[in-house]
Amino acid sequence: MAKRNDYIEIVDFCLAGIPCKIGVIDYSSVKGSYSYHAPSDVDYYGYTECEWDLLDRKGYRAKWLEYKLDDNATSDIEQAIAKAMSAD
Repeated sequence: MAKRNDYIEIVDFCLAGIPCKIGVIDYSSVKGSYSYHAPSDVDYYGYTECEWDLLDRKGYRAKWLEYKLDDNATSDIEQAIAKAMSAD
């Protein structure tokens, strides 16, 4: 578990109608080359990796809120992180 000052970015979010924050621990985005000579599909299309914690409004880890996560919410969180990180 990361401490509040260990996050590289804190993103405001709303999960299942509950205001919360996303603490971004690590973020990496590599654009694809779209070259036919790319060694793998990952190199061709590119990829994004991110590690994050779900936080309450005060910035504390919210394990109780993690039970509301599903695939759609996780995708929405990753999109919000990508948007926030590209703005910096």
